[in-house]
Formats: sequence, structure tokens, C-alpha cells
Amino acid sequence: MKKIGASVEEKNMTFLDHLEELRWHIIRSFAAIIILTIVAFSAKSFVFDVLIFGPSRPDFWTFQMLCKLGNLINSDVLCIQDIPFLIQSRNMTGQFTMHLISSFVLGFIVAFPYIFWEIWRFVGPGLYVSERNVSRGAVFFVTLLFTIGVLFGYYVMSPLAINFLANYQVSASVVNEFDITSYVSTITTLVLGSGILFQLPMVVFFLSKVGIVTPKLMKTYRRHAIIVILFLGAMLTPPDPLSQILVAMPLFGLYEISILISAAVERKRIKESKV
Repeated sequence: MKKIGASVEEKNMTFLDHLEELRWHIIRSFAAIIILTIVAFSAKSFVFDVLIFGPSRPDFWTFQMLCKLGNLINSDVLCIQDIPFLIQSRNMTGQFTMHLISSFVLGFIVAFPYIFWEIWRFVGPGLYVSERNVSRGAVFFVTLLFTIGVLFGYYVMSPLAINFLANYQVSASVVNEFDITSYVSTITTLVLGSGILFQLPMVVFFLSKVGIVTPKLMKTYRRHAIIVILFLGAMLTPPDPLSQILVAMPLFGLYEISILISAAVERKRIKESKV
């Protein structure tokens, strides 16, 4: 098989030449993160008052939608009236450190499509024709899934988790006063974790192409996956079945979509082997 996009110059590149090329891809990716981090750092009021602290307020979009859903089913259980907790900074450098970290994370999230594109520009020319055809549209789908995952983590997982943890008490005498480090870490973990988790279909696609994952294997472990998904739903949401289902359904849907993707890859591989 022949490689495409490989000129004579590229074929004659040495190992050090490839390392130099990789270095510039990394430098450009890091530069994009730094530039966007500076932008986020400059927009301190918007980043913290609107984005980061937004899911901790009862008027957040998610809580409004839940309340509307509760009104449709004639129940006020889903209407969040108050989220009782305070945010403190117990370290002298706490606020400044979280300002830097949150700006960097936000810069990375916004720059992620460009970063993956830079990675693809380095990897793509070295692929064979068949591999290139198989991975066509990888940048688009990875970016799309990451964006959907980040939005899911921000608008679903984060507000539900914050509401649950803010209302959870082992005793009425204990007041929830969270450190800003803990709060920001929870938000960034949920958002970034969700973005990565939503890459499952793409991961399954490539693993199916190399024969590591099969639809039969995923169906065999479907029950285990359901248990893990329900456990995540129970841990990240308030203790009511509806909220747990709201979180668990998209995750289970991703798993089922991944099974279909794996099955399609297997059918195509079998068809090509018969030719």
C-alpha cells in the first residue's frame, strides 16, 4: 500500500527531522493554549461570575429547565430554590492560583480542536491510503464529541453534582463552606472528564478497526457497563431517580452507539476479507 501526501522530501526526512516537525506542532498547540489562557485570565468577571459560579446558582439554565419539567408533571421536587453553601479561600494564594488554573483549563478546552488538528497534521501524512480513508473526518468527529461532552459536563453533571454536594450533610450542625480550590477542581474535573468520556465512540471505532474490540465483547459486558453508568449517575446527582436517569441515559446511549459502530466496522472488515 502507498502512503498519500508524502512528498520526496518527506520520504527523505530523518528521525531528527520528524522530531523537529513534531516540536513545531507542539509549540503551535501550546501557543494557542497560552493565548486563549491570557484571554480567559483577562475576562476574570465573566469566567468566574458567569461560567464557573453559574452552576451554583438556582437561576442557572439547567435548574430552570428542571423546574419547568417539574411543573409539567405537577411536582415541585425538581425546582431548586436554594443551594446552601459558601465558597472561601483559606490559602493566601488560593484565589490567584485558581484564577490561573481555571484560565488555563478554559484555554485548553477552547483550543482543543486546534490542538487535535495539529496532532492530525503530524500523524496524517504518515498513514497509508486505507488508513487515511478510514480516519477521514476524525478531526471533525473528535471535536464534535468533545464539545458535546463538555456541554453535558457543564450543563448537566456540574449543576447536579454541586446541588447534591451542597445539600448533603452528615449533621445539621455542620455547615458546608467549600474552599475555592475544591470547587474549581470539581467543576474542571467534571467538564473535562465528560469531554474525554464522550470520545468513547471514536475510541471504539479505532479499536474495532484493529480488532481489539468487537460488538460481541461489548454486548457481553453490557450489564457491567449499565451498573457502572448507574453508579456514576447515583454519585453525581441528587438522590432522586429522575436526576439519575437524566445523567445515565446519555452515557448508556454512548455505549449503545459504540456497539453499533463496532458492528459496522466488523461487517465492513468481513466484507473486505471476502473480496
